[in-house]
Amino acid sequence: MTSARFSDDETRQVARRAADLRRPATPRRTVWPTRLLAALVAVLVLAGCSTEPSGPPGSSVSTGTTGPRSTSGLGPAGGRQTGTSGADEAQRRRFAAAATLLKSRPGVLGILVRDRRTGELWRAGTTDHPIWTASTIKLAMTVGLLERARAGEITLDATARRQIADMLNFSSDDAATALWNRYGRDQQLKRFQQRYGMTGLSTVSGFSRFWGHLKCTADDLQRLMSYVLDKLDPTDRAYLVNAMRSVGSIQRWGVWAAGSDMHPGTKDGWSIEPDPGGEHWVTNTVGFAGDDQRYVVAVMYQLPPGKGIDVGVHTVSDLIATVFGARTPARVTVPDPSTGR
Repeated sequence: MTSARFSDDETRQVARRAADLRRPATPRRTVWPTRLLAALVAVLVLAGCSTEPSGPPGSSVSTGTTGPRSTSGLGPAGGRQTGTSGADEAQRRRFAAAATLLKSRPGVLGILVRDRRTGELWRAGTTDHPIWTASTIKLAMTVGLLERARAGEITLDATARRQIADMLNFSSDDAATALWNRYGRDQQLKRFQQRYGMTGLSTVSGFSRFWGHLKCTADDLQRLMSYVLDKLDPTDRAYLVNAMRSVGSIQRWGVWAAGSDMHPGTKDGWSIEPDPGGEHWVTNTVGFAGDDQRYVVAVMYQLPPGKGIDVGVHTVSDLIATVFGARTPARVTVPDPSTGR
């Protein structure tokens, strides 16, 4: 979260990807005598023979820093996955590398990547643990305000629209608080839970019912972003896509690390929060990447006490960069710690 405006810097371009994986040599052809070949075909037909598809690769893991982009969708490697397996070998290796990276990090960390074209969903780590939302909830607030205004339930004047833009661009806390108080306060939560699929969203016991005192899961953020891209009015969706692709420098991390050629959009959230065991940072990110916003991405990270915001920002950014074959360490902007208090 942040309450200060930061100037928009020119982000560095992500390093070019490495060359395509080496293709196996073409096998030598075997020439069969005509009569023998015909007999063999007849036997196969009568026997009803079929070719079994090959299973997923073994434990081969790449570094995640090279390899071509996947064009065939997401598949299983190093994490739970639903849907059919459509990933190519390079993508499977990147998933395996991302899962390995995740396991090496302390704290509670989970990632989901959904392929909107195939419907496949890849996940690794802990994606169902409630974590402080920080500023990621500002995306749900924006969606709710745009939908309610389009339905004629509320009016968004120039001030409200400027505040929405500030929430998305540099994650203004002041704008979020003004909009929260003006347009329904905690009555908005029911919409987030029931309409946007954020079933794990909840207020935190002992704290006021306020946008900055909420918890949700990475699954919730994935469903929210999927709602935006799959169900939101096209005009409002286009506005959000453009805003998330042109965030200020303070939010150029997280999904942003997928790389400029993936045209990412992001809404990040960062804050230092109290939980049993002591105060700790959270660094969360939700957004999209790929042509036509093909991939929905959500990551939530609850760091252990004593770890700084820089550890969280670099971890979630490198995790996403690994999934998409971008350069690691990812070249990102780490927000000033004072903006998360």
